[in-house]
Amino acid sequence: MIVANFPELRTLIPPGKRLLGLDLGEKTIGLALSDTSLTIATPMETLKRGKFTADAEILEKIIATQGIGGLVVGLPLNMDGSEGPSAQSARSFARNFATRTRLPIALCDERLSTAAVTRTLIDADASRKRRAALVDKMAAAYILQGALDRMRLGGE
Repeated sequence: MIVANFPELRTLIPPGKRLLGLDLGEKTIGLALSDTSLTIATPMETLKRGKFTADAEILEKIIATQGIGGLVVGLPLNMDGSEGPSAQSARSFARNFATRTRLPIALCDERLSTAAVTRTLIDADASRKRRAALVDKMAAAYILQGALDRMRLGGE
């Protein structure tokens, strides 16, 4: 089920469960986990993207082993708020995954998440190779942390 806002998502997460954040790229999927109190997001890993079914099976295993109670999928809107092909792809992924799970799924505006994470890594003097290895899972954590903050503060 795709939920409309973050307060609604909060009510659907059972106590003691975590949220899984996804940053869907063309070639990779960055993953991040929340803690069970739904306060802090932590980068988890980056998956090489394949066909939807294979990606969904990997995510289902992670959901089962990590005690996931819901998902937050990054929605890459254009700077003017409109939706381009990447946003349509993220919505499609969320819709397709919703047919495979009973977990609630929320879409979260991710404008500038990769740019913010990349800037942080550059400021930390991370090499290009190191940035490439970290950026997707850190972007997922950035997206998930924004959702957690909105859930806690009651924002949309």
